Amino acid sequence: MSWHYIARVWREEALAPQRSGTFKLSRDPAFAAKVADVVGLHLDPPGGAVVLSIDEKTQVQALDRAQPMLPIDFGKAEKRTHDYVRHGVTNLFAALDVGTGQGIGDCRPARDGKQFLAFPRNATAPHRGREIHIVPDNLSTHTTPEVTAWLERNSHVTFHFTPVGSSWPNQVETWFALTTRQAIRRGTFTSVSALASEIRAYIEDWNSRAEPFARVATIDEILAKVRLDQATVGKPVDNNAK
Repeated sequence: MSWHYIARVWREEALAPQRSGTFKLSRDPAFAAKVADVVGLHLDPPGGAVVLSIDEKTQVQALDRAQPMLPIDFGKAEKRTHDYVRHGVTNLFAALDVGTGQGIGDCRPARDGKQFLAFPRNATAPHRGREIHIVPDNLSTHTTPEVTAWLERNSHVTFHFTPVGSSWPNQVETWFALTTRQAIRRGTFTSVSALASEIRAYIEDWNSRAEPFARVATIDEILAKVRLDQATVGKPVDNNAK
């Protein structure tokens, strides 16, 4: 077969063999129910309620490149030096308001139960008197006795956990990806404080033009895709998880 024929087949069938990706299939027995719960909050939140998608981006590095990045040009790809100096790391705690698309972020030196609990306290403070639904993942710092006690004292706040091993339904993960690409990955930072300042400036700019993410896939479409992936890699499909 000629390369012309192969290239035509690739185009017609939307094949991209040069690309690769990663995947992880959750073994959470309540996977389907948790996906339906989280996605349902995104698609149809309770009337008047606030839905906050919360997570931490850990070990964000303040990298100081040896030379400034070379931008993309005609016939040239963007380039950055391989060598760098690392001036420390920070942990970005963030919450995305699913209804408005606005983000709240706070850079902290450590990630533990105490640090985590301080963040949802601050994130929920502007919404006093309203029903609040928070979507976190299954990190142990999200279920400490202190967090449980705080939830018991604040009955208007409810946690909705993503499936074990699958934080992708959480919308803040999409926001983290955008923050990394647009504010962190291309940056040059001489200190952790410079990195934190850049992140704060990005959040301020984001909020000046924020719009909520539009989820286009229904719960049934998502679960059908996951079951197809499970079948493809030979994993057993739990037909009772509906």
